Amino acid sequence: MSKKLSVPQSGRIGNIVNVITRYGQVEKQFVPGRNPQTPDQQEMRSNFGRVVRRWRQLTPQQRVAWRIASADSYTMSRLGRQTTLNGYNYFIRINFSRAELGLDLFDLPPPVPTFPLNPIGDLSITNSNGIITLKLWVPSLPAQHTIVQGAAPCSAGISCVQHFPFLGFLPAPVEGWSDITALFVDWYGVPPVGKAVWIRTRQQINGWNDLPKQTNAIVPTP
Repeated sequence: MSKKLSVPQSGRIGNIVNVITRYGQVEKQFVPGRNPQTPDQQEMRSNFGRVVRRWRQLTPQQRVAWRIASADSYTMSRLGRQTTLNGYNYFIRINFSRAELGLDLFDLPPPVPTFPLNPIGDLSITNSNGIITLKLWVPSLPAQHTIVQGAAPCSAGISCVQHFPFLGFLPAPVEGWSDITALFVDWYGVPPVGKAVWIRTRQQINGWNDLPKQTNAIVPTP
């Protein structure tokens, strides 16, 4: 791998791959990716295939509606350039987000939402005679769907966590607290005493997600 001084490039040419990193443009040898066929990979491919099949089933009028709706939508390329989405890519963006969560797909483009502030507060972890309970403070109801994501229990000294799988939807709060213990334990098991638990929440409306809100707490001793 070597740093390269030239016009910004991204992608593969023959056996050479150009990548934009935080250190600048890098040129490296192409290495075929591993394909371990993990359950997560298989589920993602299944969801993507479901969305693509749905696009093929749309009427011409429905496809036109997506092309019109995509006129003001864009994405950022790997080179940091703003790129306008076409109708197909806009359809995939909206519906793939919903397919990942097991929600129904849209045949017509929904209105672009305006998100309220995410009201979800801090994570509270209690340990009553070895029974661990994880709850999120929810002083007011959040948006249409609220996604709960969680990282694996980690050292209390870690200050930045990257991987947050989808655990489920936020359970209805009771007296201002939403109990997410079952969501977390079903995915990771009971978190050990002294470990830190990191949780992210995101509101989703019509296939759009707001920015994640993050909180963490350490599992206490009994």
